[in-house]
Amino acid sequence: MKAKILELLRNSPDYVSGQELCRRFGVSRTAVWKVINRLKEEGYEIEAVRNRGYRLKSAPEVLSESELKSRIHTKWAGRNLHYLEETTSTNYDAKRCMEEGEPHGTLVTADRQTAGRGRRGRGWESPKGEAVYMTIGLRPDFAPDKASMLTLVMALSATEAVEEQTGLKALIKWPNDVVVNQRKICGILTEMDLEAEYIRSVVTGIGINVNQREMPAELAETATSLAIEKGETFSRASLIESVLRHYEQNYESFLQTLDLSLLAERYLARLANLNRKVRVLDPKGEYEGTARGIRHTGELIVELPDGSFRDVYAGEVSVRGYYGYV
Repeated sequence: MKAKILELLRNSPDYVSGQELCRRFGVSRTAVWKVINRLKEEGYEIEAVRNRGYRLKSAPEVLSESELKSRIHTKWAGRNLHYLEETTSTNYDAKRCMEEGEPHGTLVTADRQTAGRGRRGRGWESPKGEAVYMTIGLRPDFAPDKASMLTLVMALSATEAVEEQTGLKALIKWPNDVVVNQRKICGILTEMDLEAEYIRSVVTGIGINVNQREMPAELAETATSLAIEKGETFSRASLIESVLRHYEQNYESFLQTLDLSLLAERYLARLANLNRKVRVLDPKGEYEGTARGIRHTGELIVELPDGSFRDVYAGEVSVRGYYGYV
């Protein structure tokens, strides 16, 4: 009920009477009063006027189950929600949820991670109260070789959400980073649970630097946050809602063809690597070339110095050359 009352207050242009809240939720005035007080304790500024009711004047930048549920109105993405103040890894938690039979679209999000992981086992800086850590679990009905494209679907969704919420131009460093002004703000990690030849579940985790005012010295040249770039604080709950909404739409487009053909135009418009020099760190031998786009199946197309082309597969190699280092 707390989430529903918060949603109603947020969306109402005027006061909402206590009587209306009692009628709508079938509870007593005392129950409504207790919910309003709990919201005030969490930092929501709620004005109460006799004979008029309650009005939400301001809301804190806070993550909570109520805050998220009051915002999320997708069909399936994030409708089954787990919010944690602290966890080791939202990917780990989401994988456990899916193993226990929770539904397609299950979302795990946390205020802080203590053991977040990036692609190729790299660590991910996870301070409390500043960033977005979220993982969505899916139960897809397609072959395992299609799953790597979900990282690209999430990257596109993240750039669209960042632009919508902040006005900043966000780009994709293929395959799993989002960058603003040539510095990383977001990393993405997709993992599968396979049985025989079919997918039991897929989880895609995403970490977004949102309200950090400075980055650790060792990351300052290559990483940034939305607050650093824009000079203001953003609602992480609103950003999570936007990511989920765009991801649901983009995932459903992906399902129509089981490739990126319906998303390719928008993806290429945001591809930071496009027509840039890259170094491909392939275990079979490193090489350099120029990124020319992506296949509809997700591979990065690299033009070699001799004019030939080679497809680079996500997960097999690392592509460098964008953050000022090779």
